[in-house]
Parts: sequence; C-alpha cells; structure tokens
Amino acid sequence: MNKAKTGRAKVALSKPSEGASGLTGLWRLRRPVIDPAKCTKCHLCWLYCPEGAIARGADGAVWMIYEYCKGCGICSEVCPSKSISLVKEG
Repeated sequence: MNKAKTGRAKVALSKPSEGASGLTGLWRLRRPVIDPAKCTKCHLCWLYCPEGAIARGADGAVWMIYEYCKGCGICSEVCPSKSISLVKEG
C-alpha cells in the first residue's frame, strides 16, 4: 500500500454501482438477513464484504444493499455474534 505524507496507509474504497449488465444482486440464491438484536456493531461484515453491499449508519447499525449483494455468505462467516443468517432467496 502507498503511504500518504501522514504516514498512514491509503486504502481504496469503492461503492457498489450498477454494472454493464445491470444490478449484480439479482441472481443471488441465498439472502443474508441481519438480526439487529444480536448485532454488536463490530462492522466486520462491512469490512469483509467483497461487493461493498453493506452500509453503516451514524448509530453504527448495518444493513444490506440487496441490489448488489451476491449472497456469497462471507458476512455470515465473519460475524462473531452470528447475527447474520443466510436464507433461501424467494
């Protein structure tokens, strides 16, 4: 990683956007569902989501952007409180 003059590493951040073939979450087979009562707001799901399909609010709450979520399940695997479950789409 490149370092800025401050000595901090630069991190590339991207936001989900519609691709040439449309919204990328439309072919998902499993949908991640967050149980807010169990969520500890650690943001590991947000950090590890390869699609950037998890958003964070000012209060620390997280939610899915289903239009771009492909249902890979990484968020569910990294969640220490097991507050994200995968359910069959449809």
